[in-house]
Amino acid sequence: MRALRFTRYGSPADVLEVVDVTEPELGGGDALVSIRAASVTPSDLKTVSGYIPGTSLPRVPGRDFAGVVVGGPHDWIGAEVWGTGGDLGYTRDGSHAELVVVPVSALIRKPDRLTFAEASVIGVNFVVGWLGAVETAQLEKGETIAIFGVDGGVGSAVAQIGRVRGARVIGIARKPPLDDAALDHFVLLHDDVAGEVRRLTRGAGADVVYDAVGGVTTPSALACLAHKGRLVVIGSTGRRRVEIDLPDFYHREVRMLGVDSRRLCAMQCGKRLALVASYLESGDFRPPPIAFTFGLELAGDAYEAVAKRPPGRVVICP
Repeated sequence: MRALRFTRYGSPADVLEVVDVTEPELGGGDALVSIRAASVTPSDLKTVSGYIPGTSLPRVPGRDFAGVVVGGPHDWIGAEVWGTGGDLGYTRDGSHAELVVVPVSALIRKPDRLTFAEASVIGVNFVVGWLGAVETAQLEKGETIAIFGVDGGVGSAVAQIGRVRGARVIGIARKPPLDDAALDHFVLLHDDVAGEVRRLTRGAGADVVYDAVGGVTTPSALACLAHKGRLVVIGSTGRRRVEIDLPDFYHREVRMLGVDSRRLCAMQCGKRLALVASYLESGDFRPPPIAFTFGLELAGDAYEAVAKRPPGRVVICP
């Protein structure tokens, strides 16, 4: 089969190559999926570049996928499936190939409403969003959630999750998102973003702040929090270290919560995707727009496109 592979870290243009590799063998409890579409996420780009530790080389990258089962248990053969995993592309070969092996326990049937390409851009975005907003921050009906980076894939997913949870949703970014249907308010990222969030909440601040950017936005994110508010952090853009006014932190009794979806294997991610599938079937959740689609031979160009932060997701169709 053909697969995208890297044997060292570096610029995707320098280290990624499409190669012919032996078709993977199935172990007990495995399934073989023919990839119809696989998104390229910012985390894939960071992995190839060496930004994320723990990847064993050589490796086929790619976390998210949608395709058809062609090997494994008889009752799964021919099923249209989708998935993602914190192990895919890191400690086991990922989805940027013609075929990928995943545990049968990780298989989830693709929502009929979605095309393969649409299903392939759901995984990381909604799993990280659900893990942070629902499981970690425990966002409740009637609360306010402010989302830094709402114009990105994760931020857009969190906005939709906030809406179905019955929360008031404030989106924050350098530019308005392509889809703002889930937002009650949008705030441009500027020096006094916390003041604007407090104005919109009558001085109270947000019960939950989901910071999908992190680092450069952390001080503003903390300032947006209401008393006993919860800050969810999933990234560290621009800087790894930030200063915190500790007396302000503990007097306001706020909490900072780290979320790492790489801790979730494909099976654990599948359980989260099963939770969001009904919302996708009903139309309450919508996949992010797709900006570019590339064939596997141009997969390196797909990575370069992601690096330029396009207004939508990037998909590889082998």
